[in-house]
Amino acid sequence: MPIWRLHGNGRTLAPGEVVKPDERLGWPATIAIGVQHVVAMFGATFLVPAITGFPVSTTLLFSGIGTLLFLVITKNKLPSYLGSSFAFIAPVTAATASAGTGSALAGIVAVGILLAAVGFVVQFAGLGWIDKLMPPVVAGAIVALIGFNLAPVAWANFQVQPLTASITLAAVILFAVLFRGFLGRISIFLGVIVGYVVAALSGEIDYSKVEAADWIGLPTFELADFASPGTWSAIAMFLPVVLVLVAENVGHVRGVATMTDASVNQHTGRALIADGAATTLAGFFGGSGTTTYGENIGVMAATRVYSTAAYWVAGITAVLLSLSPKVGEVFNSIPAGVLGGVTTALYGLIGIIGIKIWVDNRVDFSRPVNQYTAAVALVIAIAGFQMQWGDFQLGAIVLGAAAALVIYHVGNAIARARRTGADDGGPLPVIGPLGGDPQ
Repeated sequence: MPIWRLHGNGRTLAPGEVVKPDERLGWPATIAIGVQHVVAMFGATFLVPAITGFPVSTTLLFSGIGTLLFLVITKNKLPSYLGSSFAFIAPVTAATASAGTGSALAGIVAVGILLAAVGFVVQFAGLGWIDKLMPPVVAGAIVALIGFNLAPVAWANFQVQPLTASITLAAVILFAVLFRGFLGRISIFLGVIVGYVVAALSGEIDYSKVEAADWIGLPTFELADFASPGTWSAIAMFLPVVLVLVAENVGHVRGVATMTDASVNQHTGRALIADGAATTLAGFFGGSGTTTYGENIGVMAATRVYSTAAYWVAGITAVLLSLSPKVGEVFNSIPAGVLGGVTTALYGLIGIIGIKIWVDNRVDFSRPVNQYTAAVALVIAIAGFQMQWGDFQLGAIVLGAAAALVIYHVGNAIARARRTGADDGGPLPVIGPLGGDPQ
């Protein structure tokens, strides 16, 4: 276990002071902040397996283990919690339906391996090549299409219990609008609680599995399946997620560096390697893919405590919570109406994050190449385009992402050839956990 320097008297912070990653407050305060990080990530992390059908306890276990692994790989110099990434929902949903859960897990493993490989390249070559590959117009399109592609899934759940779904959706919106700070950031979690209470009062929840579950026990594990005929088609659906995870991790590191020390940026490659390793491990044994969490950035900004000691506490706490099957079954009992209401907001927010990337980076949509990069990618995703060759199938997410990359780069190459100039797209955008979490 690493050793942290005690900051000041270990209890208070002077105005303008921060607790750096290699420092800590007293252990009582550090433990309390660590538990707060668990609360902050919990609403988004449990929602991904609840939506995709993965075991909540298993996802929580690998979330905690992944966080501890992240701290080790980044040499305890980069504070971060690794929670479930919303970017995986669309490919997991599609792959599970077409090829089974094992193939979906293989897709998660593939993303983890590729993300770690990108991390090794970044560690030695820097980030410039990513900026050029995925400028804001392309990054925004890919993030947006992942969210909008899921719209039919939200509607399918919404129709099952429309009243409960409507109340849940209204609660999410009201909490987000009425509250600021921490409560506003967990509006989705609070909306789920309201919807769950409504569903319970309406008799829409089956508690039989909750009653039968043990209080203490190991999570359920399932191995990734690379042998099924549909696995490689499933893996193809997951590849665009790598681009989202790169943007989320880069954004997280830049955010921490801005608030603590610019030297933190030098750990970007290690952050990508660590998230890739955590995602690979989770995918092999039945957990959801991971990413860095904006919710926890918010906690750090509010407390001014960036100590990695708090994240060791958070990771260990998540592992302990995962060892209660009864807790997992409570979350598995969330009915379709609640999921329909919350995902109507959630999937839309993922799409809006993509649009926000365009706005923040002032993407020039008077240029035809930018117009078509976004337009074609979004229509492919929303309509659910597919291409199939025998047993191999490409879904809307990979087709939309490929279209965005090809249209942008080929279009700019043509523009340069005609001496009309080309937009280099600017730096890689900073996005949150809903890309991430969300998130």
